[in-house]
Amino acid sequence: MMKQGMLFADILASLIHDMKNSLWLVINTLESFTSETQQRADPDKVFTLQQEAKRLNTNLIELLTLYKIENERISPNIEELNVADFLDELVLENHAAATAQGVKLVCECDQALSGFFDEGLVRGVVNSLIGNGMRYTTENLLISGNEQEGYLVIQVEDDGSGFPQEMLAAQDVIDNHAAISEGRTQLGIYFASMVARMHRNKDKVGYIRLSNGNRLQGGCFSICLP
Repeated sequence: MMKQGMLFADILASLIHDMKNSLWLVINTLESFTSETQQRADPDKVFTLQQEAKRLNTNLIELLTLYKIENERISPNIEELNVADFLDELVLENHAAATAQGVKLVCECDQALSGFFDEGLVRGVVNSLIGNGMRYTTENLLISGNEQEGYLVIQVEDDGSGFPQEMLAAQDVIDNHAAISEGRTQLGIYFASMVARMHRNKDKVGYIRLSNGNRLQGGCFSICLP
């Protein structure tokens, strides 16, 4: 039974990889199609297709990365990075999508702040948080980085309705695959938690925190890295 389970997991990972590649081709083709038919196509509909395709692509990447993490096929590549530069790049990547949706994307971070983390893994987490935040915010999205009690804390905040109370109350069982949400994706939360816990420094282990009403009135998602 174990061999069959592992075989199925390997097949699933392979399928996810193929689907991810196909979906990326769809995204690129859509972007090309948009530029060629800009005068005839409904820009809102084309933009929606692009964003949904990118969201599915992000989910597939998260699934594939989780598979690699749980099967010990990936380990974090920890390096020192300038946090302000890292966050500025992410804001720039998401600027066009935010503008199209009427969302004001703001980044706040001390230019001298540095941190030790896996750039690729944390980039995937924050990108997912920004994309998710743009779906639930009213008009503002704040990305920030700071140091708190020996941890680098990266936060994505929105001014929407916030996280449901049952979701906040269930934070301690997020890692146990509890059914804690209906609107906001549990996959993204579990992925962020796994990535955070891969970061260790002596007796400290990374973690995530969900809260409401931090700087903005809506939800605040924090990833804390030692």
